[in-house]
Amino acid sequence: MKEAFTMGKDLKGKELDVGISQRSDGFYVGRFTTKYGQRKQKLFRKLQECRQWLADSQYQDEHSNLNFPEEMTVKAWFDYWISMKKRTVRPNTVRNYIERYERNIDPVIGKQILSEVKPIQCQMIMNRMADEGYRTSTIYQARITLFNMLDYAYQNDVIMKNPCNGMVKSDIGKPTQKKEALTLEQQKRFVRGIVGNTYEYQYKFLLQTGLRTGELVGLKWTDIDFDNRTLTISRSMEYRYSTGEWRIGEPKSKSGYRSIPLTDEAIDMLRRQKQKNLEVKVIPMEWSDYVFLCRKGTPVKNSTYDTMLFKQCDKIGIPRFSMHVLRHTFATRCIEGGMKPKTLQTILGHSNIGITMNLYVHTTEDEKHKEIEKIAASLKVV
Repeated sequence: MKEAFTMGKDLKGKELDVGISQRSDGFYVGRFTTKYGQRKQKLFRKLQECRQWLADSQYQDEHSNLNFPEEMTVKAWFDYWISMKKRTVRPNTVRNYIERYERNIDPVIGKQILSEVKPIQCQMIMNRMADEGYRTSTIYQARITLFNMLDYAYQNDVIMKNPCNGMVKSDIGKPTQKKEALTLEQQKRFVRGIVGNTYEYQYKFLLQTGLRTGELVGLKWTDIDFDNRTLTISRSMEYRYSTGEWRIGEPKSKSGYRSIPLTDEAIDMLRRQKQKNLEVKVIPMEWSDYVFLCRKGTPVKNSTYDTMLFKQCDKIGIPRFSMHVLRHTFATRCIEGGMKPKTLQTILGHSNIGITMNLYVHTTEDEKHKEIEKIAASLKVV
């Protein structure tokens, strides 16, 4: 049975709502007992905030019973759904789902009964994001989150159909910024300009392998086969500032597990880095097998690479770009050099060829001129 809370009073003796009282220090206290007998309590400086929390929490508690899922709120269903997702998808994916739900979906339909959500309300989420200036790519991520959580309800017969259907459009935001590869001239200036930089070998290594930043950070010497001139990708690593710890996980997808052939320059960068690591005074045991370490004997934080890149670009006099552009540049140089897109797909670790072609491979102005010159004679029919 739920515990019955009496009507409290404020410091002036005025009666407040049931479950609300005011402490001697001025804080308002909201209390209630859940259907499972758990006592919930929270402090507020303002009475209205306390009332709102109490009303929302009691409503959520009333509509969060998995025995009657059709009566659950969207928020309660999301909490259940994301708890299942945490067991099956990568932490980064879970984090993206939570961010899109909390920032964009919950404010619009979080308190609504799951079975009463309509397509027009799903579209309202997308429209609101567009009005707030979100890019199309981010709105698309919100749609994926919404569709997946509602589809899970549909597949489990909790709702009759998925309201996030084909009528719900997400391509309504600001255009996604195109990630351009470095031109040949920019790449030459960059490579010359980073000589002697603390992260020179890492930047050059990405231009030879196309690794993602997390894959570079998590690379170990045991992943390198100098005899066969290959490296194996089997992990990704990033530093989480929110928890102050390194997080080691799987590659981005199943296709992320791959073997990459190494060029002469890539081999040279590895050997130089190995020598550089020998000069580090102290390397903690947990990092002793990692390839790219800083002077402290620890991996370099992912964001630190971007910060240094911006400084180097300013120093060299070229437009700023991120670490991902180095991967993008590698892919573009490969295509310009005649590599088959399917081969590039496997090297980059993409799950399908469409990602490779649409996201990374763009024809440069120089390349267009060269190709036209090759077929100029065929075009001349006079």
